[in-house]
Amino acid sequence: MSTEVVMPQMGESIAEGTITKWLKQVGERVERDEPLFEISTDKVDAEIPSPAAGTLTEVRYKEGDTVEVNTVVAVLDGDGTATAQAPAPKPVEEKPAPQPATPPPPPPPQAATPPPTPPTPPVQPKPVAAPPAPAEKSAEKTDGSVATAEELRRTKSSPLVRKIAQEHGVDISRLEGTGVSGRVTKNDILSFIESGSAPAPTVPAPVAPAPAPTYEPAATPAPKPQVGDRVEPMSVMRKKIAEHMVLSRRTSAHVTTVYEIDMTRVARLRDEHRDEFYQRTGTKLTFMPFIFEAVNKGLRKFPIFNAQVSGEQIIYKQDINLGMAVALDWGLIVPVIKRADDLSISGLARAANDLADRARTKQLKPDEVTGGTFTITNPGVFGGLFGTPIINQPQLAILGVGKIEKRAKVMTTADGDDFIGIRWMAYFALSFDHRVIDGSDAERFLAFIKEQLETGDFSV
Repeated sequence: MSTEVVMPQMGESIAEGTITKWLKQVGERVERDEPLFEISTDKVDAEIPSPAAGTLTEVRYKEGDTVEVNTVVAVLDGDGTATAQAPAPKPVEEKPAPQPATPPPPPPPQAATPPPTPPTPPVQPKPVAAPPAPAEKSAEKTDGSVATAEELRRTKSSPLVRKIAQEHGVDISRLEGTGVSGRVTKNDILSFIESGSAPAPTVPAPVAPAPAPTYEPAATPAPKPQVGDRVEPMSVMRKKIAEHMVLSRRTSAHVTTVYEIDMTRVARLRDEHRDEFYQRTGTKLTFMPFIFEAVNKGLRKFPIFNAQVSGEQIIYKQDINLGMAVALDWGLIVPVIKRADDLSISGLARAANDLADRARTKQLKPDEVTGGTFTITNPGVFGGLFGTPIINQPQLAILGVGKIEKRAKVMTTADGDDFIGIRWMAYFALSFDHRVIDGSDAERFLAFIKEQLETGDFSV
């Protein structure tokens, strides 16, 4: 008995997935729930388990192909025999036979249509090119014309693609999509916008409707590989990261402010409770849970940093969902700690370590990488002092934590005498969207986090 393996729906808004790797080859045995292939979507990379035990008899899509959800991608034979008869349904292709009979009828109706408008007989010959239209027409567009089936296929894009198109005033049906069935992908819409062909977004239009930008990067010639260069295609995840970063830079007015924070008090608390904490919770106590808790308090005190922009409105989010950037060998992913301000230090530590571990083994679910309201990235783990992180859309700010290390610091006694002490120090860089967040608010927010980490109370 054959079992069809389909591209799974990895989230409500996900319409397609890209097969990045087949973990089994045709002819190999696979057990139920054993990883069969890996996919990459707009939201997450994941291993897809086999729906049944059997022998892989047919693979219908190769690595790198983007496939719509619920499409059959492979066939398993439970008996172990290679009866790849799934393509048998091809007899259905006999349907084209009746179709020749279908086109003839449309022309007569079209010929009957012109009589109602006798005043313009000379123009009537032009509709000769319209006979195929009856088969293509499917829906009426806003301008009164009728969209063709091909145009409708292109408009069946992901919500993110449609949102980008709406923001930039692009008619998706006019684009040549490279996705399945001519679907317009994120790469298609971003390439079109970058080319300078797209009209300017509706917001700046009232300010300067006449002048058009002349600095589009599309004018830059693509570099050519030289002898000895190694050329390899971008991975699906790498492409999506690139698209997301370019979109963010184009969307938000990025500004970054940097504070130096004394982490000595937190370091002492960590050393003091490290062993007991591990025995009690089964997870390591790092600096990050303390930083998460300080950020949670800051977001409650300054809610604009836990907000999003929708057109000309600001949406203040009720829940605090902290995104935490996790570096992978093959890219970067941002799992989300949902309702982070409801968690204690131990709860934050467990959630963060669990998400990071499962991110590295491709075990995250789609809803665990969506819904973030504020993101924290930690380049300091690699030794970086600080950076200027790019905002994770549609959020309004992101906090970068630099390397936490011992440094010499000038300090002052209660009597006003200066001395040099050895302290655990780190640079914190806050990038924020200057469209809605003022510099003074950013300074107050980061100053508050500094105060919490240096003098606040933490219950470990």
